[in-house]
Amino acid sequence: MSGHSKWAGIKHKKAVVDARRGQLFTKVARELSVAAREGGADPNGNFRLRLAVQKAREVNMPADNIERAIQRGAGGKDGAQLEEVRYEGYGPNGVAVMVDTVTDNRNRTVAAIRNLFTRSGGSLGETNSVAWMFENQGVIRVSAAGRDVDELALELLDVVDVGDDGDITVDGDSVQVTVAPTRFEDARRTLEEGGYAVESAEVTMNPSTSVQLDAGQATAALRLLDSLEEHDDVQQVYANAEIPDDVLESVG
Repeated sequence: MSGHSKWAGIKHKKAVVDARRGQLFTKVARELSVAAREGGADPNGNFRLRLAVQKAREVNMPADNIERAIQRGAGGKDGAQLEEVRYEGYGPNGVAVMVDTVTDNRNRTVAAIRNLFTRSGGSLGETNSVAWMFENQGVIRVSAAGRDVDELALELLDVVDVGDDGDITVDGDSVQVTVAPTRFEDARRTLEEGGYAVESAEVTMNPSTSVQLDAGQATAALRLLDSLEEHDDVQQVYANAEIPDDVLESVG
């Protein structure tokens, strides 16, 4: 919808400030450790680890920090103490929310997540209470960089093989390329090697249906989503909110 952005496309608009960089490094390090523990320390044979290393480089994590986090996970030390837990629930105005966490204390984390939902006027739900609304997809945003965005979208239809499950859509002054996770790396490489301006690229949980919010409703939803993202144990937050662009500008 013109004038609105889905939460899946919002994060790239929110700059990482220096005050939060330490927290961001901690979250990225945890993801590196868990990915290495599950799939081994070689990124070439571990898709999840490749994505984690890519994210670490994007946030300018030093190479030594990346390597230490990988070795912790592969060596079964600190990484073995960490547990992945997904929480689901509804935020204000019926916004469906999924929260991926990595924690060394499940009881502490669930209490904190439940409290954040409750304070927002929402509620924490059971497993699969909202997960059915989301699909695991690769999402790549390409800036029009001054070009006509509709022409760029048509051009990318010939450039990227999105497969039967993928799509190419216009979102503001960008084009969003959606592909199955198995096609994600090839699609990103094709766009970067083709000289296109890739704004962001990630494998995420995309909602199949969205809740459109007005300015007041969007502010309440963003308050919850931001508080969840700022929690130390939270790795990713997914929601099916569509938020007015002018509200995003005020918080960006």
